[in-house]
Amino acid sequence: MNKQLLSFTAQTLLPCLLVLAFSAETQAADDRPPNIVFMFADDLGYGDLGCYGHPYAKTPVLDQLAEEGTRFTQFYVTGVTCNPSRTGIMTGLFPARFPKYAADFGFGDRTTITELLKKRGYRTGHFGKWHIGPDDSDGTYGIDTVKTIGKSRDRSAGRDTDLYSAAIEFIRENKDEPFYVNVWGHATHFPVNTPAELAGQFKDVTVDREDFAPTMQHKFDECLKIGGDLEESMRQYLGDVYQIDSNVRRVLKTLDDLGLRENTIVVFSSDHGPAPVILGKKGAREFSKNMLGYAGQFRGGKHSQYEGGTRVPFIIRWPGKVKAGRVDTTNVCSFIDWLPTLCSIAGIQELPSHLDGEDVSDIWFGGDRQRRKPLFWKSSSTGSTPAMRVGNWKLHLVRKQRDRPELYDLSFDPSESNNVAEAHPEVVDSLGKSLQAWVAELPANYEKAKEK
Repeated sequence: MNKQLLSFTAQTLLPCLLVLAFSAETQAADDRPPNIVFMFADDLGYGDLGCYGHPYAKTPVLDQLAEEGTRFTQFYVTGVTCNPSRTGIMTGLFPARFPKYAADFGFGDRTTITELLKKRGYRTGHFGKWHIGPDDSDGTYGIDTVKTIGKSRDRSAGRDTDLYSAAIEFIRENKDEPFYVNVWGHATHFPVNTPAELAGQFKDVTVDREDFAPTMQHKFDECLKIGGDLEESMRQYLGDVYQIDSNVRRVLKTLDDLGLRENTIVVFSSDHGPAPVILGKKGAREFSKNMLGYAGQFRGGKHSQYEGGTRVPFIIRWPGKVKAGRVDTTNVCSFIDWLPTLCSIAGIQELPSHLDGEDVSDIWFGGDRQRRKPLFWKSSSTGSTPAMRVGNWKLHLVRKQRDRPELYDLSFDPSESNNVAEAHPEVVDSLGKSLQAWVAELPANYEKAKEK
């Protein structure tokens, strides 16, 4: 072959080879599933962020995240205390299905979202609060890196700074492959004892009780009853929320610096409603006066299956996939849907045989529809009172302190202040049968580890 022919052949083939190489690279990039960063607050109330209506909170980063993504107003947790909420997220099963309390015994043979993502090729990490079993070593539940980090060594920057720093390091180390990371903070769980550097951000706050819904007034009364000062206690609480926002800023900046914004799903939420000021038999404790988390117009909070305990803020951003600046006020979603939804997005075909949640990725992406499966709540205690939501109806069955069921139409009465059970006996009967049928599927007895 002469030189002229070789030159012609090279000039002809080289552009084709470059096109093929570019196409292969583009295809590989398109096939890569998105990164997932899940930032979870502890005991943060539905109304504790600026974008969810708090009159005094400073949460500019989370407010901006909501502007860049979608903010849901009807998003629910799977339990009203720490472990049950996390159990539903990790397994896609209502926590009351587990005969052994998962905080003490783990999830047994149940498959977790992290195991499924690990098989899909994800690097998986968990940083901060654990509370999902006795074993928190690397590899548990398919999580490559587990660091159950407590309060930060330097408290002046906030109690969650160290765990966020560890999560950021994990993201940097795994930037070249898909990753999933739980960033589970401690704020605003009891006790709220915020350093002066953070509380001082709110030195000019003066509490006007009329700025808050009627559902908040009993917390103010209890704060005063145990000797609290509303201004100082509010500043303490807001300072703790502020440090969450500051740490979220660090994560988002890291994603931007690494060029990962476009292919990363970022989610921020809370594990359930805000903690009470005075806690049952424990009563008032040191720093109880600072527990001024706000559930907005919703009744109840942590430990309660009313809306204030089960409805939480939920913000999601995925540029180009999740609509920016959208406020979804109609769709009912839950963390029980976390596992099937992420599996759908990540292209995972083989799922556990039974799941209580459903794939709501279409809703995350802007769709509107009725959810197909009802939502149930019940504590892991024999005889505890169950509740459910179907459509706009919320039903609470009879309990010892209550001689009749409670039925609320959340489209008219989101604060659950007007029991319409007597006006709609047919609804109570129909939903009650469904709720009792679900309870019949649950364990007859529950086991917890014996206290030492």
